[in-house]
Amino acid sequence: MEGYIPISFLNDFIFCPRSIYFHQLYGKIDTRLYQSTDQVAGTIAHKSLDEKRYTTSKNVLQTIEVYSSRFHIGGKIDMYDKVKKLLVERKKKIKRIYDGYVYQLYAQYYCLIDMGYSVEKLKLYSMDDNKSYPIPLPIESEKYYNGFMRLLEKIRQFRFDTPFSPNPNKCHRCIYNNLCDVAC
Repeated sequence: MEGYIPISFLNDFIFCPRSIYFHQLYGKIDTRLYQSTDQVAGTIAHKSLDEKRYTTSKNVLQTIEVYSSRFHIGGKIDMYDKVKKLLVERKKKIKRIYDGYVYQLYAQYYCLIDMGYSVEKLKLYSMDDNKSYPIPLPIESEKYYNGFMRLLEKIRQFRFDTPFSPNPNKCHRCIYNNLCDVAC
């Protein structure tokens, strides 16, 4: 049986394919030992969702586990409103819409669809400034859909011993650069 790709890996893989490996090395170690200030702030911001305290509405699913057997991807969604048929991915602060954000939302979308839910709208939400960013459905954006499919294929084909060119801007911000043999 082919293993599934965790939804959280999509954005991480784009940042640095090697970071996924290093994250796994930390395993069950207390995240306070290695997370950056930004990551800690994001975890705190998600707390009400993670504890299912964001809303008491029975129409809103919060942090449920989802899976797509079609794409072999799985993980958790932030919020899905069954009445509005709206899937929302919340970020602490969105300064720019990164492809990885959209691909995570697409993965969540396909998981929900494969689980029998109807999703008609996608949205990224920036908590710090209370801004919403509508995202086109995969059938509405050939660019994002094709990028999503290419990313899944790249993740499936990735080998750690593949030649790797570090990105100094990313390596400088990477919390795993002390573990990486090619970090800048």
